Amino acid sequence: MQADSSADSAQYRVTLFFGPEPVEAHPSTQACVFNVKKRSWKGGIQVLVEATEAQIDASRTSIHFSQWLTEALGDATGEERAAQEARASELFVQALCRCRLDRLLQAGITQENQRLTADAWNAQEHADLIKRRDFIRAYVAAEMDLQPGDPTPT
Repeated sequence: MQADSSADSAQYRVTLFFGPEPVEAHPSTQACVFNVKKRSWKGGIQVLVEATEAQIDASRTSIHFSQWLTEALGDATGEERAAQEARASELFVQALCRCRLDRLLQAGITQENQRLTADAWNAQEHADLIKRRDFIRAYVAAEMDLQPGDPTPT
């Protein structure tokens, strides 16, 4: 997963390790784990990033993701459409978690495994996420092979 990196986050190499997956102790929370390596570090770390279903739903609504996806999927119907919508939902959560991770990287992190819990979510983070709408949509489109100007998956 690549991001539109700022100068601060350019010093990090970030790779999605896995997710989203439900958080065992909190079934209404999803988490993604990222490998993060800073150029000056000898080794990388893992950062677990959480988001609750309510936060995910609010984010979808705020960036009009469902409307965009409906247009992007075009004439797909039945099982094909359901499978594409399910995949798009997973990709949306990955992109959302990556946006949360980018905020953490901009603030600076130490070289130790970390967890960004869902309860750390705040209004400013939500506002920043809305500004990253184009990144989220572009990430989902790229991973699903949706071509710009051609809403049909290839």
